[in-house]
Amino acid sequence: MHVAEITLPTGIIIAATPLGNIGDASPRLAYALAHATVVAAEDTRRTSALAAALGVEISGQLISNFDHNEVARVERLIEAAHTGTVLVVSDAGMPVVSDPGFALIDAAHDAGVPVTCFPGPSAVPTALALSGLHVGRFAFDGFAPRKQGARLEWLETLKTEKRAVCFFESPHRIQDTLADAALVLGDRRAAVCRELSKTYEQVKRGTLPELAAWAVDGVRGEITVVIEGAGAIEVDVESLIGVAEERVAAGERLKEVCADLAKTYGVGKKDLYDGVISSRN
Repeated sequence: MHVAEITLPTGIIIAATPLGNIGDASPRLAYALAHATVVAAEDTRRTSALAAALGVEISGQLISNFDHNEVARVERLIEAAHTGTVLVVSDAGMPVVSDPGFALIDAAHDAGVPVTCFPGPSAVPTALALSGLHVGRFAFDGFAPRKQGARLEWLETLKTEKRAVCFFESPHRIQDTLADAALVLGDRRAAVCRELSKTYEQVKRGTLPELAAWAVDGVRGEITVVIEGAGAIEVDVESLIGVAEERVAAGERLKEVCADLAKTYGVGKKDLYDGVISSRN
């Protein structure tokens, strides 16, 4: 689709902006930045820079719309959306999803103001796709709780969560969060995805203890974490008999091996022990 063929509706447009690579900007985003009546931006300076990078000039009114003022902006933006186009953008990714925009969109629906979306980059599906984990069903939990007590309570709720869980975390807290996750969830598999679509994009996979140890030296950039759901990999007793025998052959005691494997894979300890003994006969 050529930019010249795009038209803007009266009402509110939620538009995704690039996570880092300017090439991910859609033609519709560029056109909307140039022609919207009002551009409500999380950071006006970053949005101005985005428009310049896309080779367009913002012709409408550019106003800030961030966490601490978005509620106060609602009435003004709803009024503007009755007769023109209000474009809502965040610094990166999709507005409303752990970014400003909810108060306006909620009020717009109640007021009968048309709302549409120009889809595009979002850290959540990008991290899920890159993680290489079982993510056919997932939950998104926004940012992990900042304080350890609340974080541990949240992690406890994930013990039996069968869906993968995706969340955001800051570089300053990622090591503590991974350490807490390892404490509560054990050897669950996870992926730390950082600087998505940018020059130093990285996806680090491993068990939670492995990732917690890796993060000790510091992790920089924008971070999205994916933790695999409980019981994501279904394992039956028969498939573990060979694994148990290999560990016994290496010098471990059968009862201890069975207890460890039963805990890790959610099978019955006695069932596994009896299965190994039966296979020897």
